[in-house]
Parts: sequence; C-alpha cells; structure tokens
Amino acid sequence: MSVPFVKTLDFSYGAIAELSPLVRRVVARNPSAFTFHGTGTYIVGRGKVAVIDPGPADAAHIDALTEALRHETVTHILITHTHRDHSPGTAELQRRTGAPSLAFGPHPLPQGGPAVEEGGDHDFRPDHLLRDADIVQGDGWTLKALHTPGHISNHLCFALEEEQALFTGDHVMGWSTTVISPPDGNMTDYYASLHKLLQRDERRYYPTHGAPIDRETIGHSPQDFVRALIHHREHREHQIMECLKAEPQTIPQMVRAMYADVPHYLHFAAARSVLAHLIHMVGDGRVRIEGGETADERALYRLG
Repeated sequence: MSVPFVKTLDFSYGAIAELSPLVRRVVARNPSAFTFHGTGTYIVGRGKVAVIDPGPADAAHIDALTEALRHETVTHILITHTHRDHSPGTAELQRRTGAPSLAFGPHPLPQGGPAVEEGGDHDFRPDHLLRDADIVQGDGWTLKALHTPGHISNHLCFALEEEQALFTGDHVMGWSTTVISPPDGNMTDYYASLHKLLQRDERRYYPTHGAPIDRETIGHSPQDFVRALIHHREHREHQIMECLKAEPQTIPQMVRAMYADVPHYLHFAAARSVLAHLIHMVGDGRVRIEGGETADERALYRLG
C-alpha cells in the first residue's frame, strides 16, 4: 500500500491537547518544510511527569509548557535526538523545573556534509545517558528507550508500556517521510530501525511532528504504516536502478527524474536521501561509483 500520511492536525499553538489518559501535547510555533506545523512536546503521566522533546529555544513555547505543568512536577526530560527543533528548549525547562535530562548522547561530532533540516544542537549535553532497552519509570508510567539510528545516530524512540504507545520522534513521522542525510544519517541503519519496530506490538505512535498514527487516524495499524514506509524506500531504490539502466548518472540527474512531482525547493533534501540510498546500494553491490570510491552529489553512478 502507499504510505497513509495524515496531512491534518487538530491543534492550537500553546494549548494543551489531551491525547490519552497518560499523554498530553503542546505544539511549538516553529512550522517549516521539515517540522510540519511545529514540534509536538509530549507530557507523560499525571502529577509527577516526564516531558519528551521540549522543542526549540522558544520562550513562548516554554511559557506554554510551564503553564501546562503549573500544578505538576517534572521528574524527567527525555530527548529523542539532538536536532534544533527537539532539544534546545531543554536548558530553559531545566532552569524552571530542576528536572534532569536523558538522551542517547550529545550531538554527533561534525563529519562534513550540509544540513538539510533544523540543524544540530551542539550545546546540549544530557545529564544521564540512555541505551537501548533502558527503563525510565515515574508515578504510574514506564518508558522504555529504543535506539533507532538512521535519521541521526543518537535517535531514540520511547515506548509507553502502560498504553502500548511509542513516541517515535523523527524516526516515523505521520505527515511525511523522514529525511536521511549522510554522513550521520544512514539508510542501512534506518532500514534496520524500521524492521526493529515491526517486531513490536504498539497500538499507537506519537510522532514529534504530526498526528498520532493508529487504526483510528489512518485505518491501519502502526506496523502497517512502517511496512508502507519500507515499501516506499524500496520503491525509491527501484527508481534509482531504473535511472541507471539507461546510463551512468549523477544524483542531480536522478533527482530530476525521481522527484519531478515534488516542489523544486525540496530537491536539495531529496538529493540527500538519494545519496543515502546510493551509499546503502554501493554497500550491497547493486551500484558502483564510476572511477572512484567516494559517494557524493558529484559522483557518477552505474549499476554494479
């Protein structure tokens, strides 16, 4: 099936939305081509709560969170990953609440390559490191960390065990595909992380950007949604193979053919994803680089 994206979201900036007995959301006013309407910050629990992804360093958003949390105690601040639309608000929220921050680690060291999203938060340093399968518990809630690299190497999802729900950060987004931008974005890791979710039984996903993903919103299970994402990526690789059947090509040539129906201002991001696919395909021998070993936008690619 095609990916059943949800292009609508019922929300008001700064307002708290009740999504389940244990989950609430406040959306930051930072809309963009990569953030949809903005960053959805989640509050988990009642009374003594966890906050997931405080979002950008935006005073109005932190004020709205503070108001939503006025009669509650924040015991943990959890970060899915260190892009600037997810983690910079942590510092001010910590100043106001005193809660510790938990994440896989700081932003990966620069390795070159252009940024295509909100950029990296190089200032963030978590108080506590989380690894795959680590448990964070609070008053009536349990969150399990799942390491899901691909979009970025330090990406975590968080499983809310009491409600069979998963906070998916940018690993799975309900409104659009995830940008995978080398060198830290890795398509091989991304495929593996998607397959990791297929082994689980969550009934609802909460992306940081966009609406919840469940049978009520999309008419399919979250696992069906993940299968559709995998199929979409496989289709992109089929398109690459079709492009290269005709002749060796560069990434800009392939993007013009593969993304002819996509606005031109998104072609730069598309080129980064095509590069990620090609690195993956060079790795398994389906594609090779003409006259060299470095995969980039200037290289000429041909079938392996």
